[in-house]
Amino acid sequence: MVGTVAAIIGLSTLFMTIILSLFDALSFYTLALMIVFMNVVQWLFAPYLIDMMYRVRKVSRAEEPELYSMVDRLSQKSGIKPPTLVIAKIPIPNAFAYGSPVSGTRVAVTSGLLNTLENEEIEAVIGHELGHLRHRDVQVMMFVSILPALFYYLGYSMMWSSAYSRSERDRGNSMALIGILSILLYWVLTFFTLYLSRLREFYADRHSVSVVDDGPRKLSEGLVKIAEYTERTKRQHRSGYNMSSLKTLFISDPDNAANDLKELYQTNIWRGDQDLVAKYMNRQVTSADAFAELFSTHPNMVKRLRALQQLP
Repeated sequence: MVGTVAAIIGLSTLFMTIILSLFDALSFYTLALMIVFMNVVQWLFAPYLIDMMYRVRKVSRAEEPELYSMVDRLSQKSGIKPPTLVIAKIPIPNAFAYGSPVSGTRVAVTSGLLNTLENEEIEAVIGHELGHLRHRDVQVMMFVSILPALFYYLGYSMMWSSAYSRSERDRGNSMALIGILSILLYWVLTFFTLYLSRLREFYADRHSVSVVDDGPRKLSEGLVKIAEYTERTKRQHRSGYNMSSLKTLFISDPDNAANDLKELYQTNIWRGDQDLVAKYMNRQVTSADAFAELFSTHPNMVKRLRALQQLP
């Protein structure tokens, strides 16, 4: 992880030095400061936007005593202050950690997660999200994301400037070349950033295992159930999740899909949760999977499950 961050900063510093030596440093610093300012403002106030987008609401201890108990206990084991617990009204089972110095830290679980996973699996998922807070992943990813954004805007700015510049031809060609190289560097740094994001997911998984008893099993089962139900939801609602106006036409109520799936698990239609995990574990990681992973913020599921099985 340290090597990845060092590579991102090193490549950026080298290219910045070249640009500063060729062009107006003041203009470059103005652009850089503007991009940094925009990213910091976004980081500070994004939690409020997330709350609106995902219909997040804070729940009281009386409403969800078990969830609060999990968060308090796991936060103490993690050595962090308990975050604010919120629930997002989203049918897909998932959870996420976010926050800023302005809003404070928060852990959100979706209604789909509560309706689909067992309590022990929810505990492992919360342990994973607390791992993100413990490792300050929000701040780390915000910092490294600034550099690709900087070169993206710089590249397009130079390419447009070279196209409409009335200055000498050689300088215009140099600006166009630097612009193209900036865009290429943007893609290189983006791949490094995505790789770093996948590493942080592995570290958060490891943190969950360290604070949750029998963590590898619980988190593995939770992850595959999330994947299974998310895929089912995507197939059922190809045009979106708000399909209330059409549900009378369906053989089952899409608004009750989470409870239906929960009943399927309870009847052991898959012969048990570990059989479901084994189904994913037995999959082969193809070249296409490895290529797709390069563009993903999360590790390949098979790799992730195998890594969990190797943890004590």
